[in-house]
Amino acid sequence: MTIAGSDSSAGAGIQADLKTFAALGVYGTSVITAITAQNTQGVQRVEDLSADIVAAQIDAVVSDIGADVVKTGMLPNAAIIEVVVEKVREYGLTELVVDPVMRATGGDSLMAQDAVTAIRGRLLPLALVFTPNLFEAAALVGQEVTGLDGMRWAAKEIVGMGARNVVVKGGHLDGPAIDVFYDGRDYREFAAPRVDTINTHGTGCTFASAIAAFLAKGLDVRQAVTAAKAYVTKALQSSYPLGRGNGPVHHFFRYWQDIRR
Repeated sequence: MTIAGSDSSAGAGIQADLKTFAALGVYGTSVITAITAQNTQGVQRVEDLSADIVAAQIDAVVSDIGADVVKTGMLPNAAIIEVVVEKVREYGLTELVVDPVMRATGGDSLMAQDAVTAIRGRLLPLALVFTPNLFEAAALVGQEVTGLDGMRWAAKEIVGMGARNVVVKGGHLDGPAIDVFYDGRDYREFAAPRVDTINTHGTGCTFASAIAAFLAKGLDVRQAVTAAKAYVTKALQSSYPLGRGNGPVHHFFRYWQDIRR
């Protein structure tokens, strides 16, 4: 189950999550937290849904279909985060992948300031896997995060806040795309060649959703992160131009062999 915002361009958010689930062979359900009017060039408008309707969606899904793994994305305010925390506890949803979406690829803010505090104090301690990028990690630890040493330090700090496993994503660094994984005991670096493309819309959503999907298929956390990294890399390599800005990754690269045709 994904709990996230809707992206009208379908490159990120709920749409990217469901595409990823489908591409990786698991059934996805959705809880929408906000509606965005956006495209490859940026976010034009955001409307948060009420905490009550978010709660009702979670109740409807979990009471009938259930959820082996839950992935969260855009949680735009503290009230919605509090509802998610309450429902995670109520239903015993321990397999939780948290992607702390704070702004879109183009830099547009997607989260109120009170939500950052709520994520740090309320949701983060429930996370099985927490997947911040450099900007999000910096917002949580209170200082800029740069380079591998800074990523390792931030990962350790975030585990100290309660997350069981952390992946600090280094996609905004120069050079190879390196993510730092920390489980409270050991560090591991996940590296891939940097893909020369502007089609990066939804990479964070896709990565976290891929981790959730592989966890649902029975992989352990390290295996799920490894497989998710490989999936996103291939989705970036297979992306194609769409729109006038940052296009999406290609979630269905395994199945759409003649996409350029």
